[in-house]
Amino acid sequence: MRVWMLGLVGGLLVAATVPAAVKPVWMSNTELTATFSGRSIVGEYENGETFQETYAADGAVSYRDALRESGGRWSVRAASFCTIYDGDPSGGCYRVRQASENCFEFHFVARTVDEAEKNPRTPDWTARGWFPEKPRTCIDDESV
Repeated sequence: MRVWMLGLVGGLLVAATVPAAVKPVWMSNTELTATFSGRSIVGEYENGETFQETYAADGAVSYRDALRESGGRWSVRAASFCTIYDGDPSGGCYRVRQASENCFEFHFVARTVDEAEKNPRTPDWTARGWFPEKPRTCIDDESV
């Protein structure tokens, strides 16, 4: 009985020292598609300017900020969320991190889908977004 108890206690101590599974920083292709397809977000850039974007289930994207409106296409490639606008070079591909329950950080990776697939690089934080029907949960100064 005593040996069995020591084995049980020893096993519990070993299990307690093994780190729990850590969620990856970047959302996967599956997570990106499931999270954003058919949804709209509102958000802000690092400089405080705001925007609104809608990602239709068929891959169409609609963008609006204080200065312009653009249509285009959104897609998920190589763990990057890409928004390519019609006649507007300001779109691109981003790695996305879910910073909190209703806060998503978009980190610039590449200007085109092909560039994102061929030349992934360390992304830079560019914008945060959240679903407008829920309370915003972004924390200032939070980033990867």
